[in-house]
Amino acid sequence: MILLGPAALPAAAAERPERAFTIHDKRITESSGLAASRAHPGVYWTHNDSDDGPYVYAVDSEGRTVATVTLRGVKPRDVEAISLGPDGRLYVGDIGDNLDGTWPEVWIYAFPEPAELRDQTVSAVRYKVRYEDGPRDAEALMVHPVTGRAYIASKKQSGGGLYQGPEALSPTGVNTFRRIADVPWVTDGAFSPDGGQLVLRGYFDADLYGWDGAPKKLRSLDVPFQRQGESVTFSADGSAVLYGSEGAESDVWRLRLNGDRAPEPSGAASAAPSGGARTPSDKAAAGSASDGGSNHAIAALIAVAAALGLAKLWSGRRKAN
Repeated sequence: MILLGPAALPAAAAERPERAFTIHDKRITESSGLAASRAHPGVYWTHNDSDDGPYVYAVDSEGRTVATVTLRGVKPRDVEAISLGPDGRLYVGDIGDNLDGTWPEVWIYAFPEPAELRDQTVSAVRYKVRYEDGPRDAEALMVHPVTGRAYIASKKQSGGGLYQGPEALSPTGVNTFRRIADVPWVTDGAFSPDGGQLVLRGYFDADLYGWDGAPKKLRSLDVPFQRQGESVTFSADGSAVLYGSEGAESDVWRLRLNGDRAPEPSGAASAAPSGGARTPSDKAAAGSASDGGSNHAIAALIAVAAALGLAKLWSGRRKAN
C-alpha cells in the first residue's frame, strides 16, 4: 500500500495562484492593463479603462501608488493595455472598441519609462494603427522584449486573431497590423522577459504559448476567480505570471511558474517546456478578502487526512498482531 504523506500538500499549494497585493488608489477603479517595471523592481504600471484621463500609474508590491504619469496632449478613447519594450519605453494601447469594431483606426502611445518615480507629465509618441481586415475590438497589446515588434490580440468569442505590427512602428502614416494566428477570447497578454513565451488571458482562463515568431500552445494556466479579469504580466524575472482585475480595491494575484515551467529571465528564447499544467484553479470569492481553496487543494487535504487515518489504523493493527 502507498500512503500519501503531509509532504504532498505543500507541492499542491505552491502551484496555486496567491494574492500578491491589492491596489488601494481610489482613482484606479478599472485597472485594465499591467506591466512589470524593469527600472524599478517590485513596481507595476497600470491604467484605467475608458472614461479616465491620460494617466498611467506606478503601483508597488504593497498596492500603493508611487507615481502618476500624465501623457501631455493625449485624449484617450478606450485604453486597454500596456507593455514595456526593449527600448525602455512603455507602450499604451488605446485599442478598445466598445462598439464592436466601428472605429476605423486606433492608437498606441509610447514614452520612456521614468527613471524617477514621482508625479510628472511627459510627452508621448502617437502611432496610428489599422488592421488589414478591418476594424475590431481589442484589449491586448504585447511588445516583444527582444525584437520590439508590437502585437495586438482581438477580443472575440470566436474568430479572434493575433495581429502583428510592422517591424518598426512609424509615427507618420498608418501602421497596418496583419493577422498571423487564431486566438480565443483575449482580455490581455504578455511576453516572458526572454521573449520565448507568450501568455494570453481571458476573463476565466489563460494559455501559455511558446514563441518563435508565432504562437504554439504549450498548456493552460490556472486563473483566480476575479471580478473582471482584464490584465496579465510576467514578473520582471520571469518566474511568475500576475493577474489583475477591474474594480475598486482590486486584487493582483501571482501564479509562480515552478521548475521547467518558468521561462528564462533573460537571453535567448528558451526551449518549450514539456508536460501539461497540473495546477488547481483558485475559487476565491469575488471581492472577498479571503482566499478560496480550489477543488484540487481540498481533494489534497482529504487525501492527506485519509492517508494519515489509514496509517494510524495500520499501526494499530500491527500492534494488535
